[in-house]
Amino acid sequence: MVSTEGSSQTYRAKKEPLITPFMVLVGIIPIFTFALGTWQVQRLKWKVALIDDLEEKLEREPLPLPPRINVEALPDFQFRKVILKGHWDNAHAILLGPRVRDGTIGYHLVVPFVRADGSTVLVDRGFVIREAAQTARQIQDQQQGEVEVLGMLRTAQVRNKFTPENHPEKGEWYWADVDAMAAHAGGEEAGVQPVYIEGIFEGHAGEANQRISHGLPVGRSPAVDVRNSHVSYIVTWSVDDDES
Repeated sequence: MVSTEGSSQTYRAKKEPLITPFMVLVGIIPIFTFALGTWQVQRLKWKVALIDDLEEKLEREPLPLPPRINVEALPDFQFRKVILKGHWDNAHAILLGPRVRDGTIGYHLVVPFVRADGSTVLVDRGFVIREAAQTARQIQDQQQGEVEVLGMLRTAQVRNKFTPENHPEKGEWYWADVDAMAAHAGGEEAGVQPVYIEGIFEGHAGEANQRISHGLPVGRSPAVDVRNSHVSYIVTWSVDDDES
């Protein structure tokens, strides 16, 4: 009589498992894709609502800043237009960059603005070409005495891992560290608040080019610059779903 014990053990050893890692992976991919697509849709809705809110703020009439500004409330007023009256503190002007505008290398000229009725704030006067940057920092449009500035409130930038550290002692500013800029301009003892305002330029393209060619700063357009790339992400994942 032939024993079947050994052959039975051999047969059981060769049986394939019912669930393999590959099958688990294949099952997870659709779930992961669906979850990621859902997240992108939610992010898209949030981004659209944010842009609509900021654009609505831009359409409001400019408001005057109070003599002393509540810094903690600034995020609620981001992109609000403001009107300032005062004079430039040219001695503490900062060149922020380098930056690129229409293929031209230059800097943003940030100048403390001493207000007639309150504290000093930081105003980004806009883009100046590299060749005229040092001159622009000294001349400042030849503006003397009290001037009026139209701008929009912004919050501090966040430095990413690709941006170098600022070196104020060398005059090297790569990103808008508002607290450090305020300290550079004299800080709290000099009445300088960490408030960052981007100057608005409402002229046409020809006028902007003329100013740039003369080494004068050109402010930003009154528009929301929050990028909305989630639509392309959703399209990409939808195509992947259809092909799978």
